[in-house]
Amino acid sequence: MKNLFRSGFGLILLLSVFVSKQASAQNGKVQGRVYDEVTNESLPFVNVLVVGSTTGTTTDLDGNFLFTGLEPGIIQLQVSFVGYKPRVSEEIVVSNAKTPYVEIALSTSDQEIEEVVVTASPFRRTEESPVSLRTIGVSEIENSAGANRDISRVIQSLPGVGGSVSFRNDIIIRGGGPSENRFYLDGVEIPNLNHFATQGASGGPVGILNADFISGVNFYSGAFPANRGNALSGVFEFTQKDGNKEKLRVGAVVGASDLALTLDGPLGERTTFIFSARQSYLQFLFSAIGLPFLPKFNDFQFKSRTRINDKNELTLVGLGALDRFELNLDIEEPTPDQEYILGYLPIQNQWNYMNGAVWKHFSGNSYQTFVLSRNMLNNRSLKYQDNDDSDEANKTLDYVSQEIENKFRFETNHRFSGFKFVGGVGLEYAKYNNNTFQRLFVQDQLLTIDYESELSLWKYNAFAQLSKSVLSERLALSAGVRFDGTSYSESMANPLEQFSPRLSASYALTERISINANTGRYYQLPAYTTLGYRDSDGVLANKANNLKFISVDHVIGGLEFLPYDYMQFTLEGFYKQYGNYPFSLRDSIALANKGSDFGVIGDEPVASISEGRAYGIEFLNRIKLPKYNLIFAYTWVRSEFEDKNGEMIPSAWDSQHLLTITTTWTPKPEWKFGARWRFVGGLPYTPYDLETSSLVAAWDAQRRPYLDYDRLNQERFTSFHQLDVRVDRFFYFSKWTLGIYFDIQNFYNFKQASQDFVVVNRDEQGQPILLDNGTRYDLLSLPNESGTLLPTLGLQIRF
Repeated sequence: MKNLFRSGFGLILLLSVFVSKQASAQNGKVQGRVYDEVTNESLPFVNVLVVGSTTGTTTDLDGNFLFTGLEPGIIQLQVSFVGYKPRVSEEIVVSNAKTPYVEIALSTSDQEIEEVVVTASPFRRTEESPVSLRTIGVSEIENSAGANRDISRVIQSLPGVGGSVSFRNDIIIRGGGPSENRFYLDGVEIPNLNHFATQGASGGPVGILNADFISGVNFYSGAFPANRGNALSGVFEFTQKDGNKEKLRVGAVVGASDLALTLDGPLGERTTFIFSARQSYLQFLFSAIGLPFLPKFNDFQFKSRTRINDKNELTLVGLGALDRFELNLDIEEPTPDQEYILGYLPIQNQWNYMNGAVWKHFSGNSYQTFVLSRNMLNNRSLKYQDNDDSDEANKTLDYVSQEIENKFRFETNHRFSGFKFVGGVGLEYAKYNNNTFQRLFVQDQLLTIDYESELSLWKYNAFAQLSKSVLSERLALSAGVRFDGTSYSESMANPLEQFSPRLSASYALTERISINANTGRYYQLPAYTTLGYRDSDGVLANKANNLKFISVDHVIGGLEFLPYDYMQFTLEGFYKQYGNYPFSLRDSIALANKGSDFGVIGDEPVASISEGRAYGIEFLNRIKLPKYNLIFAYTWVRSEFEDKNGEMIPSAWDSQHLLTITTTWTPKPEWKFGARWRFVGGLPYTPYDLETSSLVAAWDAQRRPYLDYDRLNQERFTSFHQLDVRVDRFFYFSKWTLGIYFDIQNFYNFKQASQDFVVVNRDEQGQPILLDNGTRYDLLSLPNESGTLLPTLGLQIRF
């Protein structure tokens, strides 16, 4: 441990000695524009100040501003103007090599000039979402300890956000499952956030989004705006940077698992672009250290923005991934745990993409947004018994599936007489294809599942939300409604059946203390794997079972205290009541308990009969200073769902306690130090049914033990905790920037106990030991631990 830390930190110090003399003095620039968020009109003579300093300027007649001679690093700008609410910008990366361009939108204020002016806060809150809305900035994305620039891991620092196991990016929010969240990229929905995604959920081991693109993230764990649907637990809005307006810039990153190349620059006078491509080298590392699986991934991401004129702009976005998961069959003498993994894990090929266009039109005191997008997922899994593909009779799994969505959304945003109105409609056409061959052992008999499914359906929605601040803007009120429907079945076709109201209120007790509340009902369509499942007769079994939208009712209340402009305390209580959750007729459990493993979730017969609840308390303290950041987040949460007897029992996500402390310190622009400590209470789990698992027919069907669902979630793992640390060193030259980081995940090498590996016991000749006249295997349980100290040395170059 000490040698690893000394080696990595020593290398950074050595480079500092030889390279720092070449670095330039402060010569950073920032340019941008301030405008009215509704009319898009430029605002002249606006005060713009660098937060935490006395450096400031004012906008010109066209609303433009320019800062020169800035010290490299990460800054925020505070903007104020008479008749408008003050605002603090997103975080901006300043360097000698590139001049970032930032646009800052201001919203009008109803306060009279002689009234007390509210100080701008870096902690965002809206009329629609006065509670359960958090923001993440560039510094937390790019320099978060243990995250390795993976946004899926960065967001686990926020209150109410948990995970499953250390090697996956499952996002568990306030006791809800990983399938209950939705993600938007510059207003375009992205269905997949991770490589090697679990179809029917959202988790995976590595995030797709390139951190170099992201300027900020809005995270909702409740109080969802009416224009964000199909979510039960969380909504994430990722905002991307614009390309450089001056000239072409190049960036390269060598990270823990991949190589990345980024290009950005102008495409004419009115258009900028940014593009990246990444390729992993995990397969080489895993092969070298003898791991039984070899993951390989590639991805791309792009954005272009065209300012057609003062009233129209067009943004194009794209995201794609190509994943291949192979087995390391070259291991000559696999250990029992390697044998276990090689025995059950299938080969997987997966690719997905999203392309979208966002046209924004400004007209008077309103603006309209048109969003058109298409996304597709292709998923293939293949498994042969003993990995012997020489005989088709050895095939135990052959799964091929596609999900295709074409989406259109229209929104209009109006400001009038102090009211804010957002309304719109959405229309989607979706196709789902599935070709499944699988051997299963269910209810003491061996079954062969063999079916093809093709499904086409329309989805449609309408939404509206009206907000207003009264009592000299001390009281903010917002009411919204949403309607969702689909052509899948008659029971789902009427949008009035999915009527989704919501109401928010925020009252400022003083300038620094406010009380906030929200309640609402939200709906989510079950996964395509569930909608498209067919029985042996080719019938859509779940349609025949009267499948319904999943519903959840939220009630949230809390206090916010801002003792200083840079410090925030919040305390929130929440309650969620679930209804119509799909209940597995095969395993007799709610699908809410599934989704944390690789593969496919939901492709089975279900009934919309399960109910559940989650409730708890969250405490958050955030400090945002130019040289110091802190996130202290604690959540006490309980998550429960009905078992097959209708009794409430802990769900698979009932972690009870979540505590995260994340901090960064920047003593000088060239140095940054970070640390994160996470504690997650032990999650429930279901013990193995070793009696069934030992049957030869049962074991050969899936080569792993079966769970005893009669004892659903009756056991609990020990608590998980982990410390991550990181050191960054930056070298700012006149035309380029060099960044080096040394990151250590699991600094004190904590080992998390998991369910045992179970393998077939073998004799001296390597043959399986059989019992009960050859009908059963002799099974052997082996301890299973996850978690290891993982040091990473990374390199970032930007020209």
